[in-house]
Amino acid sequence: MVFVATTASIVSGAIAERVKMWSFFLFTLLLTAFLYPIVGAWTWGGGWLADMGFQDFACSTIVHSTGGWAALAGIMILGPRLGKFRRDGSVRPTPPSNVVLVRLGVFILWFGWFGFNGGSQLALGSALDVTAMSHVLVNTNLAAGAGVMAAMVVSRPLLGRMDLFATLNGAIAGLVSITAGPDFVDHYWAIIIGAIGGLICTLGIKLMEKANLDDVVGAVPAHLFAGIWGTLAVSIVAGGNFGVQLLGVVAVGAFVFAVSYAAWRVLALTPMGLRVDANVERLGQDAAELRIEAYLEFVLMPEQDDERE
Repeated sequence: MVFVATTASIVSGAIAERVKMWSFFLFTLLLTAFLYPIVGAWTWGGGWLADMGFQDFACSTIVHSTGGWAALAGIMILGPRLGKFRRDGSVRPTPPSNVVLVRLGVFILWFGWFGFNGGSQLALGSALDVTAMSHVLVNTNLAAGAGVMAAMVVSRPLLGRMDLFATLNGAIAGLVSITAGPDFVDHYWAIIIGAIGGLICTLGIKLMEKANLDDVVGAVPAHLFAGIWGTLAVSIVAGGNFGVQLLGVVAVGAFVFAVSYAAWRVLALTPMGLRVDANVERLGQDAAELRIEAYLEFVLMPEQDDERE
């Protein structure tokens, strides 16, 4: 249940600020009731990928790439936010509205990943299980830290600044990268895999901007690009067959992207539509659709008269 919720949350972050709420809910129903169960059954359900030896210990592909492919299709159909890409080709920076909350969110994800990966051991009833889980937990943490450091180092030459947004996404990318095969013994490989994940994510952020694809939270670079790398990295250190791992990446990508693209396109053609109008986007969906201000500190409120005066 939590894994499929993670898949849906990847999509919500990428297409935020411009997709209609009920259209997103309908797509989420398709994703969670149809796409994710099929992809999961191919491997975890003893399906054809499992029979071929495809390995995805805690779902770099099954969860993260699945969500990333669905998000990429939505980004392509929806188009960028108003003013994100200027006519001269430059990109308008859109920093987070609350950096402290963003950092807290990444910390919560990082901490929760110990359950995400460690819990995928699925047993803790023997010394062998305990030892295996300990390797998973250490490798998970090392990969996340390496992703942070790699993204921090390369963000200045790639993005022109030491970018906190890219650095925090580097942590997520490191975690996603190690998730497909965190159960190996040599911990230095976790550092290498996580660092490469952070590098790929930062490059991916730049690539998405160059392609005029507006990913609000960097979900596609962090989850899809790093997820592909992590799935293939299993063949380096965790005993996976490269051809089988690549086949799994391609099969899941083709299936999820094709169905998602078609679904987003159909939703866009319905009377309900897919994207909010320009006035709603400028005002903000919190105020326009939900009739509530998400950030009350930015709202000018008249002072109440003192009745005693």
